[in-house]
Amino acid sequence: MSPTRPTADTTSAPSPARPTGPTGPAGPAGPAGGAEEAAGAGAEAAGSEAAGTADPDRIPGRRAAAGRSAAVLVLVAVAALVPLLGPSAALSGTGEAEAPGTGGITLLRTVLFAALCVPAGELLVGRLARRVPGAAPERPRSRAPAAAAAGCVAALGLASVVATGNLLPDRLSDIDIGGLYRTRDGALALLEVNAFVVAGLCALSRRPAAQVWPLAAVAVAEALRAHPVNEHSPLVGSALTLVHVTCAVLWTGGLLHALRLSRLWRGPAGAALLGLYARVAAVLFAAVTATGVCSTLRRMPPETVLEQLTTTAYGRVLLAKVLFVAVVAVLALRARRGLRRAADPSAAYVPARAEVVVLGAVVAVSALLTAVPVPIRW
Repeated sequence: MSPTRPTADTTSAPSPARPTGPTGPAGPAGPAGGAEEAAGAGAEAAGSEAAGTADPDRIPGRRAAAGRSAAVLVLVAVAALVPLLGPSAALSGTGEAEAPGTGGITLLRTVLFAALCVPAGELLVGRLARRVPGAAPERPRSRAPAAAAAGCVAALGLASVVATGNLLPDRLSDIDIGGLYRTRDGALALLEVNAFVVAGLCALSRRPAAQVWPLAAVAVAEALRAHPVNEHSPLVGSALTLVHVTCAVLWTGGLLHALRLSRLWRGPAGAALLGLYARVAAVLFAAVTATGVCSTLRRMPPETVLEQLTTTAYGRVLLAKVLFVAVVAVLALRARRGLRRAADPSAAYVPARAEVVVLGAVVAVSALLTAVPVPIRW
């Protein structure tokens, strides 16, 4: 519509004069001007979009999504590379022989440990979420059923290894299912398989909190398996391992689920949840460190620890685990400082996400630690 078009019939009575301004009779103050301005703005926006101009507000979100994807890829790569390359690298130059199927056993145990972390973390953070004032009722979709399925598959794989004399079976006829009931390791392997089945059923039921009992059974079975009866004070070692595994599982899985839930809630509620988790994680970290040191000293005499950290496969893997845990501790301190001092508590999310990735590497290294030869204590 043109500004010079007549606005009234010249034969009729004259209409009141329209107010004029700097833009003239058809400026933005009139309906015609508003329509033209809206059309112009729409055309400009369409032109900008056609030209490939992105909304600046969306760029950080896209970068964050890319960062999360990269973190997941790194976690998957580490979890795959540690079982495949870890045994050879750890045993190189030590004079120790690599047991057959060490890489496959490490991979299966990595999946088993991860399957423990996911539901245990959901249970822990679920209890913490009830203490957050003004929190939204929304919850992320539970991954416990999928974790239980993965854990059951991994436990079945480990049971098949036990049934073939701690070797990877080449064919089904190599597996002696009946032999599992006649040995201690076989009974523990079957216990883990059944426990994951029960945990999956509990996760799908109306009372998912009941998962705590089968998950605890898996942790007990792992603690007993790690310390044979011919070991010196096996019950003491099993007790230390049980506390170590339980605290590590709650620490790793709890952080993963706390980040998922805080991302859903956002704002002060999400920051409050991370603050509650941080206080619990500090206690879990102290327990993991104390039990880890005690277990190390039980297997390596204090006067030979430094030497065995570089000359034995067990020591090398243990050293790698200690370094990873040190990185996790630094990232946890950065996240905690971000929650306390930053004007925007969401600044703590970046180091917390990095902490999850490094904890995933710790899980894989821990699985490798169970597969390499235990140092001989003279």
